[in-house]
This record gives sequence, C-alpha cells and structure tokens, in this order.
Amino acid sequence: MNKALIPSDKIELLKNIDITFDMRAEFQAYMFRGGDNYYNGLQFENGFTALGISAKINDRLSFRFRNRFNNTADVQSLDRLGSNIELAYINYKASPKLDLVIGKMFAYYGGYEYEFSALEILEYNDIYGNALAYVTGAGIKYNPVEDHQFGFQVLNSRTVHYDDLYGDSAAEGIEEPDWPVAVVGNWRGSFFDGKLQTIYSASHSIEVKDKGTTFFTLGHKYENNNLTLMYDFRYSYEEIDTKGVVTGIIGDGNVAGNASYIENWLRAEYRFSPRFKGLLTLMTNGAIGDFETGNERLRTSYGWIPTLYYSPFDKVDFRFYIAYIGRYYDYSDYALENFDVSSYNKNEFRIGIITPLLLL
Repeated sequence: MNKALIPSDKIELLKNIDITFDMRAEFQAYMFRGGDNYYNGLQFENGFTALGISAKINDRLSFRFRNRFNNTADVQSLDRLGSNIELAYINYKASPKLDLVIGKMFAYYGGYEYEFSALEILEYNDIYGNALAYVTGAGIKYNPVEDHQFGFQVLNSRTVHYDDLYGDSAAEGIEEPDWPVAVVGNWRGSFFDGKLQTIYSASHSIEVKDKGTTFFTLGHKYENNNLTLMYDFRYSYEEIDTKGVVTGIIGDGNVAGNASYIENWLRAEYRFSPRFKGLLTLMTNGAIGDFETGNERLRTSYGWIPTLYYSPFDKVDFRFYIAYIGRYYDYSDYALENFDVSSYNKNEFRIGIITPLLLL
C-alpha cells in the first residue's frame, strides 16, 4: 500500500493555506486617432496572470505572497525584489484590535478604484495608472470599534535608487535624499449596516531631496440589493512629477516640477441575475503644470468603460466578459500653442475571461 505524501495528521494544516491563481485573458480590437496619426490592430493578450499564497501560521501570525508574471523580474536597486513580486509581507496581530504589517505591500491609498486588484480593472484612470502601488515598509491597522479602521504606514517612496529611476532626465539640482520615504494614513468607515462605506487617505512622500508628493483620496461606496455605486475624488500635488503626464507634455528632456493632478472616478454595478452583471465606469483627469504665467491646465482626459459579465458557475468565480474602453485626451489651448501636442482618442473592444481561482 502506497504511503500518502502528506501525513494524515498534517492535513489540518492545509486549511490555513490559500493558493490562488488569478488570470485575465482577452481578445482586443483597438483603434487610435489623433492629429495625422491613425492605427488599429487585433491581438490576444494576457492582461493579468498571478500566483498567490497566503497562510495563517498561528492565531497571531500570517503572511501573503503574490507573483505577477506580467511584470519584469529584474531585481530593483532599492528594495531588492523584482517588480513581479507585488506582495511579500508578514502580518502580526499584536492585539485583537491592532495589526502590524512588515514587508512589500500595497500602500494604504484610499478610493475604490485602487481597492480592486488590477485583475478587475481593465484600464485605470491616470493617477493610479501611473502610480507605484507596491512598495516595501511597515504599517499598522487599528480597529478601535467594529465599523472603523485606521491605517498608518512608513514606506519606501520608490523601489529603485534615484540614478536608476531618473538618470539624465532629472532637472538640475535634483539629488538623492537620505531616505526616499512615504508616510500614508487612511480611514475606512462603514455606516447604515454597511450600505455606505468610505476609504479616505492622505500621504506625503519624499521623491528627491527637498521635493515630494502630497496626495489625497476620498473614496465612497453605496450598496443596496443588486446595485453598487462607487465614487473617488483624488488630488495629487507633485514637486517632482511622478506620474509623468506633465513631463511627457512639456517634452524638454527633464522631469517636470510642480505638477498637479485632479481626477474623478465613478463605477456603477448592477446584478441583473445570478448569471449576469453590468458595469459602467466613468473617469476624468486634469493635468496641470506650473509656469511663469501661473498654473495652466495642460490636458483633460475622459474615459468610459461599459462592461457585461456572465458567470456560468455558482461556486467558482469564473466570468466571461465583453467591454468597450473609450478614452479621449483633450489638450488645452496653452498646451497646443506651446508644445508639440494634439488631442487624440483611443477606442478598444475586448472579449475575454476573468477568474480569481482559489486552488487550495
């Protein structure tokens, strides 16, 4: 008789281990129009593929690890992990109300667009589409009462050293700080038996010596029966442009300074039946630069993403989806007159699958 590879007295341990395989694969048809430029194309794409492991070691200690195969595995010069390692942290429950988290984690930024995994977001708005979400540091989560949680983190503000990130693109006088650090605080609230929820956050990061980014997010969520509504407002003031949109518009070879971004994000979900759910995402972003004439709005972007899900199984989260992604980028008169830019739009049709599979 063959002996089991895992002894029967160890089987109980597997109940504390989760292994997940997350995948989004799709067929894309896209078209770009702007100025004298035009192109279109068709392709299959693996939009998101990741393997994750999380485990409860005992009642007070747990860990989480996730490898996203779509990102580069090159070891980053600051945190010494590849960009493909999104999560690698230990969670220590110091008390029933207080958790300590150490390792590479997601920053506690607010808002519900950020709350979703990239598996679920077909296209991010401009701030989170260009933000560095997974960094190394330490954080605490404190639940003073049942419906409210406060979070605080001290993190590296980037994963690579100054020279590796900016190289020759940095403006004159830009130097590496003693510590490229980010401080993040957030509040999660729940009201009216969970029908109304909030995720607010404020953060400040030091990107280079004496220059940083101040970022605020106000996220709101309303749930009632088959309807869910989410709305985020975000503002980011960047003494050194970390999102790159203003830098790209100016195009003088240097990283821009004193850039601002203001954006709105709205998502509505409605479950028509146990098998079908419809989504509509709307988004806007304003990119602002600081010049001798004062603050000038350089570009406003708009987006809308209607989506339909079909779930064939009752107990397995496997979905077919069909979606349209429309983005329009409108440059201001100031940008058109002073920089070599022109307004343009992108249109994309996707059909594919989304599945966060729980393997164990």
